[in-house]
Amino acid sequence: MKSAPADQIRLLDLQELDVRLSQLAHKRDNLPEHAEIAALEGDLTQLRDLLVAAQTEEGDTAREQTKAEQDVDQVRQRAARDQQRLDSGAVTSPKDLEHLQSEIVSLARRQTDLEEVVLEIMERHEAAGERVSDLTDRVASVQAKVDDAAARRTAATGEIDAEIERLAKEREVVAGSVPADLLALYDKLRGQQGGVGAAKLYQRRCEGCRLELNITELNEIRAAAADEVLRCENCRRILVRAADSGL
Repeated sequence: MKSAPADQIRLLDLQELDVRLSQLAHKRDNLPEHAEIAALEGDLTQLRDLLVAAQTEEGDTAREQTKAEQDVDQVRQRAARDQQRLDSGAVTSPKDLEHLQSEIVSLARRQTDLEEVVLEIMERHEAAGERVSDLTDRVASVQAKVDDAAARRTAATGEIDAEIERLAKEREVVAGSVPADLLALYDKLRGQQGGVGAAKLYQRRCEGCRLELNITELNEIRAAAADEVLRCENCRRILVRAADSGL
């Protein structure tokens, strides 16, 4: 393939733009905020799960407490009725009196036991409420960190996207000035060679593979016409000659 030396030099400008665009895309995909947000969202998920569990326990213990207090109230009311019957003198049979008195004592013990149950449930309910409050604060704190990191990521992404857009327009102009066949070869090699399709011959070294050319290769390059499109024997990229190529 043949192409004017000036067109080949423009390939280096195009390559520089493509490298910069690739670097910006990599930077955009690997912003530190991505990992920061992922870690924070992992923490947030765990905290929200714990919060749901604590809220569930708080609700369950609230219902337990209501039921236990109702049981206490029922026993208290029954004991009050028995005591009222005892005090009224309506019960005259010694056997019935003994039974009534025994029941009042039994109800008193039952009431004491149930009141202890209520206290135990109240303690669990209070502890669950404290956990809900603490976890709510922690969720809010981590969410604030997520929001802050997301805002920083958006700002950084916006700057990178603006630079990508500017360079893409510049690339379009430069690519438009390169002959179609040379551009097609460059793009093909760039896809095959890790994003680098053209490299400068600088001081007898290919800047694509960083290997120095031997004397035979250099002599072949010296003998080649100025418009001959050369390829590096090592990496097969387009090898562009310049004033500082060392020829």
